[in-house]
Amino acid sequence: MDPVELFHQVAATVPAYGRFLAEHRVDPAQVVTFEDFTRLPMTTKDTYTRRHPLPDLCRNGVIGDMIAVSSGSTGVPSFWPRSAADERVIADRFEEVLGGSFGARERRTLAVVCFALGTWVGGLFTVACCRHLAERGLPITVVAPGTDRREIARVLPELAPYFEQVVLLGYPPFLKNVVDTEDLPWASWDVKLVTAGEVFSEEWRTLVAERAGIADPVRGIASLYGTADAGVLGNETPLSVELRRFLSARPGTARELFGESRLPTLVQYDPEVRFFEEHEGTLLFSGDNGVPLVRYHIADEGGVIPYEELLGFVRRHGFEPREDGPRRPFVYVFGRSHFTVSYYGANIYPENIAIGLEQPGVSERVTGKFVLEAAEDERRDRHLTVTVELMPGERPSEETAQAVGASILAQLLRLNSEFAAYVPVPRQAPFVRLREAGDPEYFPPGAKHRYTR
Repeated sequence: MDPVELFHQVAATVPAYGRFLAEHRVDPAQVVTFEDFTRLPMTTKDTYTRRHPLPDLCRNGVIGDMIAVSSGSTGVPSFWPRSAADERVIADRFEEVLGGSFGARERRTLAVVCFALGTWVGGLFTVACCRHLAERGLPITVVAPGTDRREIARVLPELAPYFEQVVLLGYPPFLKNVVDTEDLPWASWDVKLVTAGEVFSEEWRTLVAERAGIADPVRGIASLYGTADAGVLGNETPLSVELRRFLSARPGTARELFGESRLPTLVQYDPEVRFFEEHEGTLLFSGDNGVPLVRYHIADEGGVIPYEELLGFVRRHGFEPREDGPRRPFVYVFGRSHFTVSYYGANIYPENIAIGLEQPGVSERVTGKFVLEAAEDERRDRHLTVTVELMPGERPSEETAQAVGASILAQLLRLNSEFAAYVPVPRQAPFVRLREAGDPEYFPPGAKHRYTR
């Protein structure tokens, strides 16, 4: 993608962007070089999309043929028009995962869409993209039970035997919970997973692969980096997964590369259709969508790494990837910074806690859901508190709480050097509260889970 060319197209055809440029005294004719482009004002929800009528945000002032609604997890819900043409471009990302990594070009595949259905972007968008793949000739059949657990358990035993493999598409904790709790012959169906919406650890990938009977976690589980604003921006490839697994086992090397004590999602993107920039540790992207966006600041923490730079980095650290992959740039994504908890000046990330719950001896007893808090007691002393959801049928016990606490502490000390250096040793052990599955206060069924308070 030529970002300068995209800029001129959007400036000429999108009424809201023309007004935005006029407000910032930008003359489009003066934007000629890439350096000119990088000096353009950023757009955000507050400075751009929420300030203009919906038609004015679209090309030629015409709303597309479908509208998705953002989840509203960070504020007021937003509306994002799109067209079938937008879906066809993004279907390329699904084809790379399903057709490439999962071999769905040659194998009869049942795609089971387990994202929420309705106005939200995940479910219907995924259904549409999978149907585009079928239209291209891939032997893919789609069924969409959404997040209805009973419907998933009803349709899978009936349909799965007719196919050579089954691909579940959904949010990581939901898919894990389905695999953990539904008594179904997962291994006999050659299951694969496509996830989106949350960062997960490599321990999580290994654990869920074992439970779902996935022989090769590198080629059997793939994450998409997507947003309601612009659909799927990038996807994991076998190469990016292999690189991430190498870095996961070496926290110091990962911190040297990413500058954080947590492991981000690492995906590759197609620079022909998406343009990424890094701005003060956060991401900007530009792309032609139902709402064309130029230098849009999505507030995700992360960065961009050229292909040769990342491969050179891991080779200098003694690693030669087995997987061959597209020679495309990488983008890494931590997520939004307000999901961290500050404790004695150390930033504690949900990703640090999750790995503690994914260790052998603990993972069998808990679902992986938790709420992280730095709570004050009656003396106004702060304590790192983790409320953890137990597996169905498990009951709270002191023995389980101690095992969970010890596992979380071990991973915090291994992964988070700030925690190890800043927090006094007597205050390092987390206080663990156990809750039964579906606890209405902390883990209400059907609600979008938040990992911090």
